[in-house]
Amino acid sequence: MYEETRKVEVIMIRPIVKDILFLGEKSEAATKADIAVIDDLIDTLRANLEDCVGMAANMIGVKKRILVFSIGDIIVPMVNPVILKKEKSYDTEESCLSLSGFRKTKRYEIIEVEYFDRDFKKHKQVFNGFTAQIIQHEIDHFEGIII
Repeated sequence: MYEETRKVEVIMIRPIVKDILFLGEKSEAATKADIAVIDDLIDTLRANLEDCVGMAANMIGVKKRILVFSIGDIIVPMVNPVILKKEKSYDTEESCLSLSGFRKTKRYEIIEVEYFDRDFKKHKQVFNGFTAQIIQHEIDHFEGIII
């Protein structure tokens, strides 16, 4: 008797958290047990790409240090990212899917980030421009900083 084994991909689009008290709490380090959160974040960002370019896990109700951001059609996950260096500060305004309106903030044009990918392999990479801005915004979410 022949049995076919197929991988079933489950897409999980989570609701966006808008509770400022929850969003104001700090996130804790993610572990390999949190891989499903990475997948849910990717699915949720993909469903919101018209209005959003990045998400932190607390935006879907999970207080873990996981973020995702889009570069064109690619969605990049970062687990436990840490900004090692910042260069060239500037003032800007940002919006957030969890909040309404725009808020003023300070960002850095160039950042160096150490992070783990979905497979928990360590990376160190330099980002600049809008991508650096997105990463800084999402890392602020980990600290309970609401922009």
